[in-house]
Amino acid sequence: MTAQVTVLYFAKSAELSGIKSEVLSVPQQLTSLQLWQEIVNEHPRYTSSWEISFCSSSQATRLPSSPPSVGASSWLTYAVTMCELEDQPKDLIKVTYEKLSTDEVAESVKSPSCGAVSVFIGTTRNNFEGKKVVRLEYEAYIPMAEVEIKKICRGIRNRWPAIHHINIHHRLGLVNVTEASVIIAISGPHRNESLEAVKYCIDTLKATVPIWKKCLRLKCDPIYTIRRSFDKEIYDNEEYIWKENKECQWAKNN
Repeated sequence: MTAQVTVLYFAKSAELSGIKSEVLSVPQQLTSLQLWQEIVNEHPRYTSSWEISFCSSSQATRLPSSPPSVGASSWLTYAVTMCELEDQPKDLIKVTYEKLSTDEVAESVKSPSCGAVSVFIGTTRNNFEGKKVVRLEYEAYIPMAEVEIKKICRGIRNRWPAIHHINIHHRLGLVNVTEASVIIAISGPHRNESLEAVKYCIDTLKATVPIWKKCLRLKCDPIYTIRRSFDKEIYDNEEYIWKENKECQWAKNN
């Protein structure tokens, strides 16, 4: 018997294959390595160049919880129980294409019982590897990213039980220089716990959450990038590159 498995492609995988998703017919009793081989068979010219791939499927295929190139991370979703009391500790998560608001994120974690609100803002800087950066572009499979961010919230509460509210917003799409790509706000009774929790949060997010980052940068000074071809000026001064995240655990595993 066979099952229909939807395979989703992101970042470099999507560019090389030229598609965002496809449906494969595979045996029901399937392992992740066997599924990976099916993908290789479908795209033999490009698969060796892919850095990261994720797959999603119905439970009928009985796939292990982790794709072959990601390691032991689990993508199983879970429900976050929210108490009806207004000031009960809460985890707020947003992965969005909208611009982020520092005031909104910071205000959302304030509490009468807390003396500290610690905030981290990650912004696009104007340089990378000695070249001028115009903007960054972020891409993610939102349900998977949200699941991993929820795991980070659980980890924070296990390490620092006194932490009250947690709010993590991450932006997708184009993010210009100085604009925020990620904002984290955490409240607690005292500053030490909230400061440590914020550092743990951004470090773990960069290491474990599947969000890809593409950089538009200028190759060099524009004055040197004009070349003549049939008396027509051609400007070739921009390049898009997928930025390697050296902190990313699943990329290292791959």
